[in-house]
Amino acid sequence: MKSNTLITLVMFFSMSLFLENCTDSATQQPSNTKEDLAIAQKVKALMSKMTLTDKVGEMTQLAIDMVSVGDPYNLKEPHQLDPDKLRKTLLDLRVGSILNVGGHAYSKEHWHEIISKIQDIAMNEKPTGIPVLYGIDAIHGVNYTVGATLFPQEIALAATWNPSTALKMGEISAYETRASAIPWNFSPVLGVGRNPLWPRFWETLGEDPFLVSKMGAALIEGYEGNDIANPEKVAACMKHFLGYSMPLLGKDRTQAWIPQRELQEYFVPSFQAAVGAGVHTAMINSAEMNGIPVHCNPKILKDLLRDQLGFKGLAVSDWEDIKYLYTRHHVAKDYKDAIKLAINAGVDMSMVAMDYDFPVLLKELVEEGEVPMSRINESVARILTLKFQLGLFEHPYYPLENYPDFGSEKHANASFQAALESLTLLKNEKNTLPISKKAKILVTGPTAHSLNALNGGWTNTWQGDESKYNTPGKKTILEAIQDKIGAAKVTFVEGTSVDEAINIPQAAAAARRSKVAIVCIGEMTYTEKPGDIDELELPEAQQNLVKAIAKTGTPIVLVLVEGRPRTLHGIEPDASAVLMTYLSGNEGGRAIAEVLFGDYNPNGKLPFTYPRYANSLDTYDHKYTDEFSRDFSQNGFNPQWEFGSGLSYTTFEYSNLKLNANQISKDKPLQISVTLTNTGKRAGQEVVQLFVSDEVASITPPVKRLRGFQKTNLQAGESKTISFTLKLEDLAFVGLDNEWVTEPGEFEAQIGGLKEKFSYAEE
Repeated sequence: MKSNTLITLVMFFSMSLFLENCTDSATQQPSNTKEDLAIAQKVKALMSKMTLTDKVGEMTQLAIDMVSVGDPYNLKEPHQLDPDKLRKTLLDLRVGSILNVGGHAYSKEHWHEIISKIQDIAMNEKPTGIPVLYGIDAIHGVNYTVGATLFPQEIALAATWNPSTALKMGEISAYETRASAIPWNFSPVLGVGRNPLWPRFWETLGEDPFLVSKMGAALIEGYEGNDIANPEKVAACMKHFLGYSMPLLGKDRTQAWIPQRELQEYFVPSFQAAVGAGVHTAMINSAEMNGIPVHCNPKILKDLLRDQLGFKGLAVSDWEDIKYLYTRHHVAKDYKDAIKLAINAGVDMSMVAMDYDFPVLLKELVEEGEVPMSRINESVARILTLKFQLGLFEHPYYPLENYPDFGSEKHANASFQAALESLTLLKNEKNTLPISKKAKILVTGPTAHSLNALNGGWTNTWQGDESKYNTPGKKTILEAIQDKIGAAKVTFVEGTSVDEAINIPQAAAAARRSKVAIVCIGEMTYTEKPGDIDELELPEAQQNLVKAIAKTGTPIVLVLVEGRPRTLHGIEPDASAVLMTYLSGNEGGRAIAEVLFGDYNPNGKLPFTYPRYANSLDTYDHKYTDEFSRDFSQNGFNPQWEFGSGLSYTTFEYSNLKLNANQISKDKPLQISVTLTNTGKRAGQEVVQLFVSDEVASITPPVKRLRGFQKTNLQAGESKTISFTLKLEDLAFVGLDNEWVTEPGEFEAQIGGLKEKFSYAEE
């Protein structure tokens, strides 16, 4: 063990460098500015005129189903608002927020019609005149508006390892969300994806807290900018706070068991970075953690979120989750008891979303003294503050003509670029890729001709599985390949569905007549509970398709279209090349064709560890003991592909790793540099990754941790020096007393296979 003398740092300050690195261009949450004080005065004045009915109404969020013609989950088509329901909601119950879409995406014109009717009643007929705060899940573009620009999903965005790409996605998504008259976006997901079974794994930014923090902060900056009253910006929502992304069983909304030390070190930093980036709202984890549903846990919602992280904004529940404290978690005796638990724990707004009971019961709880009025006032002040910050009192919506770039070619090109950057080449034996455009090609597999598969869930509908709502003109992989090389050179045989054989013998026969077989495998669209699986291995039907084609001797290019890493150890050896596409969005088909035929040089890197076996789900930052195998050798960590992996059509060489000193101190950070050379014959981009290993620590150290990364472009033959600054705080971990510490000792910096040691000694 190292010296018993430790530098103990309080969480907020010990993470200062981490947050500086993760929010280097983002705006910190303002406090006590003239604008803030002016808003505070407006809030105080407005609240003085509000009744208890007004206040509990502000804390209520109902789904659009509750103000529409038809029944919840079964609205009349075409969609229309129900005037009587709308007046009951806004005038009788004084509801302050509405969310979601009624079944499927609406046109931007219909969104304006909806929002304008809602706001006209709220502001002209409600006694308080308070506008409604409308929220939507616009997680990869405005996925509930027809014709919007749909970007790659978050896991694909993470594979770009490029915060500027995340920033651009955030900017365009915010612009098109406001163009839809909606000011609040329930994004980004900032849970660290540590369990690949989880059906929302693809909504994360990967398995590493540094990468998630860096990319997440950039997304928030894109969404919010410097002023969320800007008509091209929205309020972002960091979600789901906290621990949702590592369920014990890998299934959605099931229990998580996360020790306090691991929670602080791996799951808190991305949310701390979001607070540092100025995020205005937070959504609460739907599930339970360590036996306590997060929606009723004041240690998480008050002590951690408010006191430790310093978050000042609005905390909203997830869908129906307060009621679930009673119906699912069994920690409340009835709905009313559940409301008491959640509001007293720190929830500001209940995403009810499908009943009128919440404000009535909450009012009773206040009148009975079960929920203090101070708690109500605290939440209402946060809600009203956000509405003023968004400028809703002056501009509840903006004219549609203010947004000429909605769904434009310019925005589509930005999505296309993001998709290109995300594509990750994992294997390329004998330079199978790129494929000659003169070659005769077989395209087969269940994801080859599906735009739904490329987009994933939250695309026009909740599950993203209704093709009739897809954007016209967007290309599947098959269509993009046909456009690229000519349909006459392309044979398409479906082969299988996701889990059933269709015509595998015909696919094999076509392979014999082809130069290359492009086999598109993976998953169809899903999200949340419907995406739960019992087996991580790729379905047998798809494996049989690959094996049948392998017997023909035709080279196989596997194109993986999947939201989580489905294991394929039994068929990977049969493939000459493997291209990971994740869920690359509306422009994914075009991007994939660009890479397959060499018009774009791939540069994506895995944002997670791709497991070889379903029972070997170690992350890259595993412990040394995890490397011991059954023969006692240190070969136990053997994933299919490691975190950070990704090939190129050119080659890169790392050399001349230098540290400006052999010791680091509080006042003297290390300057670390390396020379990167493009030794190939074409230009390419490389992600330079800095890892640091702690050789001995009072808590068993991981084998390495990501401490920095930079993406750079080099022409053929060009060299660049890439530099990193490593501060003492970067070496901190959560120690024996569950506080952040930096211990004296020996460390090792690693870049591109090169290693250099350095040390830290107490001063």
